[in-house]
Amino acid sequence: MENKFLIILILTVWLTGVGHAQNASDRQYWSDLAYKIATPVLSNMSKGELSKNMSIEVSPTWDGRDRRVSCMEAFGRLMDGIAPWLSLLDDDSSEGKQRKQLREWALKSYAHAVDPESPDYLLWRKEGQPLVDAAYIASSFLRAPQQLWEPLDELTKKRYIEEFKQLRRIDPPYSNWLLFSATVETFLLSIDAQPDLYRIHSAIRKIEEWYVGDGWYSDGEHFAFDYYNSYVIHPMYVQVLEILAGKKRFSADKTLAIARRRIQRFGMILERMISPEGTFLIFGRSMTYRLGVFQPLSLLAWKEQLPEELPAGHIP
Repeated sequence: MENKFLIILILTVWLTGVGHAQNASDRQYWSDLAYKIATPVLSNMSKGELSKNMSIEVSPTWDGRDRRVSCMEAFGRLMDGIAPWLSLLDDDSSEGKQRKQLREWALKSYAHAVDPESPDYLLWRKEGQPLVDAAYIASSFLRAPQQLWEPLDELTKKRYIEEFKQLRRIDPPYSNWLLFSATVETFLLSIDAQPDLYRIHSAIRKIEEWYVGDGWYSDGEHFAFDYYNSYVIHPMYVQVLEILAGKKRFSADKTLAIARRRIQRFGMILERMISPEGTFLIFGRSMTYRLGVFQPLSLLAWKEQLPEELPAGHIP
């Protein structure tokens, strides 16, 4: 399970913040790699064949959860990673053709994901883990609404709203999971689909309480020195606040400004933790997919919000 998560999260290192300073050959290398990684998931799921063809391996200590959650992980985290890339305008370049093909597959895959008659109907209504990966799907819509949400047919949109709302059955653990609920509800807010504002506001209050300084948040009541500030807390918190600020809700402008300064500081620390050889420290839990740790840096680069102390040329 974690090995697949590693592969999927590699995309966020570059695709959510494609470097403006890279030359054409570098860009082509990365776009080819992204296409190669995304194709097995989207080409199969666009035909309703991901569940049939995706090979799933688990460890000897697998906890017995429904293995079908792997398909939801593969699709949700992939789409969250490549959404900013797919939001670029079409062109006749080889990269543009890759983006167009992936977007076409993605739109068909989104439909299969919520169609109860499809073999690739995802694991929306069983266990708690789907809340996590539903948040990544919701985040993909927030990152590229015009390209990934608006083109969907009305029935598919209705089904997503229903699936997102039924996730309220899940009581998120007292940790970064609060942001998964908040992200789902924030997407519903973005499309005026009766969000549960309490889930959003309570997550914001807790994240603010859990700030421990120097760009770091505690993951719940106790501080954990691991990668979840990168994987979840900074990216999803800033995204939630951006939507709230745009909707003029919760007086989010001031909180968003503070959160942006914190993610900038955190990005500076991340960059300094990369060794001269290009390696990154191994610490805490979820070590096997640590390449996703650079998501805050790539987000700052994508939105052109890197701090002055961290020039764009420092971000590969």
